[in-house]
Amino acid sequence: MTESRFRVPHTLVLLAGMILLAFVSTFLLPQGSFERFTNEHNREQVVPDSYSRAEEPHNLPWHTALTAIPKGFEAAQGIIFFIFFTGGTFSVLRATGAIDAALSKMLRALGHKPQLLILCAILVFAIGSATMGMAEEYIPFVPILIALCLALKLDTMTAIGTLCIGYGVGYGAAVINPFTVLIAQDVANVPTTLPMTALRLVLLVLFVGVGFHHVWSYAKRVRADPARSLVAGIEPPPGLKATASDHPFTTKDVAVILLLLTALVVLICGLTMWHWYLVEMGALFLAVSILLGLIARLGASRTASEFCKGAGELTTTALLVGFARTIEVVLEEGGIIDSIVHGISMPLKELPPSIAAVGMFAVQSVCNFFIPSGSGQAYVTMPLMAPLADLVDVSRQVAVLAYQFGDGFTNILIPTNAVLIGILGLANIPFDRWVRFVGPFMLKIWVLGSVALIVAVVFGIQ
Repeated sequence: MTESRFRVPHTLVLLAGMILLAFVSTFLLPQGSFERFTNEHNREQVVPDSYSRAEEPHNLPWHTALTAIPKGFEAAQGIIFFIFFTGGTFSVLRATGAIDAALSKMLRALGHKPQLLILCAILVFAIGSATMGMAEEYIPFVPILIALCLALKLDTMTAIGTLCIGYGVGYGAAVINPFTVLIAQDVANVPTTLPMTALRLVLLVLFVGVGFHHVWSYAKRVRADPARSLVAGIEPPPGLKATASDHPFTTKDVAVILLLLTALVVLICGLTMWHWYLVEMGALFLAVSILLGLIARLGASRTASEFCKGAGELTTTALLVGFARTIEVVLEEGGIIDSIVHGISMPLKELPPSIAAVGMFAVQSVCNFFIPSGSGQAYVTMPLMAPLADLVDVSRQVAVLAYQFGDGFTNILIPTNAVLIGILGLANIPFDRWVRFVGPFMLKIWVLGSVALIVAVVFGIQ
């Protein structure tokens, strides 16, 4: 049997192809828009049944496919700079030796229980996303998870699967996520109710269970036969290869770990009480880098050198994030995002209630490709889905549930999600390999989510 000459292109090539496809689509699809108004939260919201075709359609100039790329980088600058700060800080952290010492200590405790590590990590990430809407905040955990999984004779795919599946099911369940479910409920004019909150909690447990089964089944195969790894032949990120050395845990390492724990507490307080986001988080990581250098007595020059080296290692990741964001920029400038949302929502009016609820799930999943922002998607789609739910005899609470499923689950699949592309870039995992890993999980979770929507409609859960 001859070996196929086909090779999946680099992720940057795939993203560039999607930018070109988005550009061509602006010539093929009708241009139009919904009327919008600024609500009490100072956010633009769509007016239901207000879609109209553009009176004077405009074609984008030929150079838009190129000029949109710098605009995409500008739109994604917060995440890009945060990735640089994360890489620089982790490089300084590696230079202190505390990570090797901590890994050695953890391996002595968890070396025979990797399944416990995976389950606990998925649960923690899921809870963080379901309650506080955490996503970008998980980026700093990527190198730590990779180092730990490699030391446990697992692979980088297991590490990223643990993080992203936890993040995805957390957003899918979205128990009280302020950036998705609470906004969607507000737009749909429905309150937070005990029955629906209880259903979301039950679903969170089920989704975490499915996610753990998927990741651990894969991890067991890799431990038994490393050649079955989906990233076999791909080098892990620099500085994160597994080591068999037994590093002593010194007083200096204790001080470093205490600093990291303190920074984590400050980060959580900042996100929950002080309304921090990427700028403040980046500043915190910069401060941590300086303090790490002082504690480990690295000296100013070596601290700076390590920081620059770590940031430099993530240049490719930053490029991928910028290109991913460009896709949405092209669609926005071409004036076809509203047309796409309007077009795919119209057939739902002809469906029976249970099927219509599943159809809303499908529509929201597709919309997430074009509007990867959870809150942005809520403000565009929920003003349309809420009255549509009334027409097809589906409760607005179920419409919100369909929205959060469509937004949350596809976050870990779509290449327009800059957070996902950034995480994969950090782990040096090609996008096609990731799709091979997460694809079967997505099928399971889409089926389970559809069943949950049907049950919610049949039993009239409000």
